[in-house]
Amino acid sequence: MKSIVALSLFLFLIACANEKKEDQKEEKKKVEETKPNFKVEHAGALKNMMHKGDLSAYADLNDFKEEPHLYALGAVENLKGEILILDGVPHISSDQNDTLKIDNSFDYKASLFVYSSVSEWTEIEFSNNIQSYEDFEIFVAQAAKQNGIDLSKPFPFLLKGMADSLNWHVINWPEGDTEHSHEKHIQSGLHGTHLNTEVEILGFYSDSHHAIFTHHTTNMHLHFISEDKSKTGHVDGLVLGKGMKLYLPK
Repeated sequence: MKSIVALSLFLFLIACANEKKEDQKEEKKKVEETKPNFKVEHAGALKNMMHKGDLSAYADLNDFKEEPHLYALGAVENLKGEILILDGVPHISSDQNDTLKIDNSFDYKASLFVYSSVSEWTEIEFSNNIQSYEDFEIFVAQAAKQNGIDLSKPFPFLLKGMADSLNWHVINWPEGDTEHSHEKHIQSGLHGTHLNTEVEILGFYSDSHHAIFTHHTTNMHLHFISEDKSKTGHVDGLVLGKGMKLYLPK
């Protein structure tokens, strides 16, 4: 009788253990299913431009023409313009005789290209205590973590609304110049500050891609376009306006 009781108890414990394992598997599956589904990839590297003067093409935008819900930014081959692609629509900016030209074709190659496909976004309101670009960067990381995004990997984000102030440039690197610096990149082409402007900004965040697709002083690379589509370029500085919204991959 004791042997039967012991065996029954043993079998009961095994059944409980197996049930617990199944519950854990199911819970893990649910967590995985709710995690944002995207992957950030890149071609080219800032350090190759800055230290080796390598401005050659590392990506052909036509190769990405059929990519669904493509979001991308980068620099045109030979640093002759800025690349921004929002949900598959390209906005390629260049300095043409001191005039901003925006082209909506894929007929360009890129010295630097960072991209991801995102079909859905989660809207997030900013806290009121964001006073600086550094505060903004910290908030983006915190919000991403709270929304299940793995901070050990790069991720895209969007920012929409009225920017109080936005410093920008569109690079137009002079042929033959081999002495690169971030300041020279800004000064080489069109640049300036937009005040009280409705914008959409695409950013890529990573704390492990310095000198690859972010500069060494920041974890973010941002490009913008104005609501009327007449202005676009690389973001060098930003003061958020009231009511701006952050969007993270769902």
